[in-house]
Amino acid sequence: MLITRDAAAQLPAALASVAFCDEILVVDSGSTDATTALARERGARVLVQPWLGYGPQKQWAVSAAAHDWVLCIDADERVSERLRGAILAALARPRFPAYRFARRNRFMGRALGHGEGYPDWSLRLFDRRSFRWSDDAVHEKVTGEGEVGRLEGDLLHESAESLEDYFARQNRYSSLAAQAAHARGVRAGAARILLSPLARFLRFYFLRLGFLDGLPGLVHILIGCQASFAKYAKIAALQRKDGDG
Repeated sequence: MLITRDAAAQLPAALASVAFCDEILVVDSGSTDATTALARERGARVLVQPWLGYGPQKQWAVSAAAHDWVLCIDADERVSERLRGAILAALARPRFPAYRFARRNRFMGRALGHGEGYPDWSLRLFDRRSFRWSDDAVHEKVTGEGEVGRLEGDLLHESAESLEDYFARQNRYSSLAAQAAHARGVRAGAARILLSPLARFLRFYFLRLGFLDGLPGLVHILIGCQASFAKYAKIAALQRKDGDG
């Protein structure tokens, strides 16, 4: 299952990597390029649903799937051969109602092996009778009841976007995350704005060995730190707008 919008350049490889699935469902939110035509040409069932937010959009797609077991990937992700084999083996005799596996991020031309870039454990294979996507508009996650298994093999995140586009996406995400946190009553003062990105850098660059990924690893982690700063700065701005900070 994939959700898409203007993903024609990335979609063919993603669809090819999940060709082993009984059904490929693409839920599009208004593409203006060849995304939907391309998906249909490659045998996918295509539905159109106006954008609901990341979590609700993915859950809408899960509900529309033909089978209870669903594998969810994004258009810029590919299922590796090793992961494919592990998924087929798990589904032949499921021991758990959900499975997570490592996601390997490619950034600035390098497949990251440490820091935030790997293993980036992602729960993407689950029985929809027990698990579902959260309602979060951003940073959505799969939640449910029951033990979660782990599979061998990597989900390859092959983002080809420029740094400019990556910065723009992080800016959008931090705005959505700030709005959601503010609505939950999360507060941000000077200490949190200052210490959150610092703690993130120490965790991922040193404790999680991000320095071993060279310059791409450093840039990847620093952008994450910037996003953390932006999120809490935006929360503080929302507080002041409400006269509460």
